[in-house]
Amino acid sequence: MVWRPTLPTKPPRPSRLDVRKTSKLYIGGGFPRSESGRSYAVSDSRGRFLANASRASRKDARDAVVAARKAFAGWSAKTAYNRGQVVYRIAEVLEGRHPQFAAEVERAEGLSSKAASALVDASVDRLVWYAGWADKVAQVVGSTNPVAGPYFDFSIPEPTGVVAIVAPQESSLLGLVSVVAPAVVTGNTCVVMTSYERPLPAIALAEVLATSDVPGGVVNLLTGDPTEVAPWIASHMDVNAIDLSGVSDQQLATDLQVAAADNLKRIMRPDARELDWNADPGTGRLTAFLETKTVWHPIGI
Repeated sequence: MVWRPTLPTKPPRPSRLDVRKTSKLYIGGGFPRSESGRSYAVSDSRGRFLANASRASRKDARDAVVAARKAFAGWSAKTAYNRGQVVYRIAEVLEGRHPQFAAEVERAEGLSSKAASALVDASVDRLVWYAGWADKVAQVVGSTNPVAGPYFDFSIPEPTGVVAIVAPQESSLLGLVSVVAPAVVTGNTCVVMTSYERPLPAIALAEVLATSDVPGGVVNLLTGDPTEVAPWIASHMDVNAIDLSGVSDQQLATDLQVAAADNLKRIMRPDARELDWNADPGTGRLTAFLETKTVWHPIGI
C-alpha cells in the first residue's frame, strides 16, 4: 500500500452578491437623483426584483422643463439635415448595444429572447426612419403659395417648442422611441415620463443619448408615476404641447387636456389604431408638433 499525502481541499468560492442598482433621472444631459430622494422597486414580468428607479417629483419636472426650454433655441436652429444626423447617431449607438437592450426588454416585458431582439431591431429601424425624414418633411407639408401681387409667399413648418410626452406604458422601448424620435427630429425638445412598471429600457436609452450627439436638454427622461407628475407638466405654462400616448385612463387623459388648455397647448390624444407600434409609422407624428409660418417677400428685392 502506497501512502499518499492528503492535499488540502480548495475552499468553496463564496457566492457573489448582486450589485443592486438605483437608476437616476436624465435631465439637461446629466443624471441627477430625484430631489425628493424617493425611489421604487422595479420587478420583471415574474415579479423578481431588477433595480430601483428614481421617483420624479414636481421639482424634477420643473427642472426638466427648464432644461428643455434652454436647449430649444440651439436645437431648433440646427439644420434639418444635422438633426437627422444626430438621430441617426442614436440608432448607431443603440445598434452597438443591441444585446444589452434585448436583455432589458426581455426582462421588462416577459418576452422570449428572439422577440425582444426583434423589438430592438424595430426600434433601431424606427430611429433610422425618422432620421431620414428630417430634411424632407418641410417639402411635404410646406408650400409656395400663389398670391395676387408681386410677392413670393412661402408656408414653412416650424417646431412647436417644448413637448411633454407620457410614453407608452406597455411598449418600454419601441413605443418610447416611436414617440420621442418624431418630436425631436422636427426641432422640438421634450420632457418624457417613461413607463412606470418598465422604466429600465428608458434608463438604458438615456445612457445612449448621453453618449451620442444629442445636446443636453433636448430629451429629458423622468421615471416614476405619471399620474403624480403629468398633471403638473400639463399645466406648466412653459410647455407648448403634450402627447398623451401613454395615458390609458380616459378620465386622467381628459383631466390633463383640461389642465393643458390654460395656455392653449397642442394636445395629441391618439386612438387605438395610432398606438400600434408595429404598424407603419407614417408622417402623422412628424407633423403633430409643427406650426406653419407664412413668409411674404417682394419679388425683385
